[in-house]
Amino acid sequence: MALMITDECINCDVCEPECPNEAIYPGDEIYEIDPERCTECVGHYDEPQCQDVCPVDCIPLDPDRKETREQLQAKYEKLMGA
Repeated sequence: MALMITDECINCDVCEPECPNEAIYPGDEIYEIDPERCTECVGHYDEPQCQDVCPVDCIPLDPDRKETREQLQAKYEKLMGA
């Protein structure tokens, strides 16, 4: 699954620089995650870095973007040009 940012986001700016795939970007009102770039940090880290640093716990799994670990790994490899 890709991750998503809920409207509980306080725009604290800590998640964006932690994303190794540059999937997090400032939206109109809150930060957003590009699901085509989000691999839940598979290929980079054991845990999603944005979730680890979020002070308000507003980055859950996106229920509309169900992906297996294998699919996330394939997405990572595609993003990295492997």
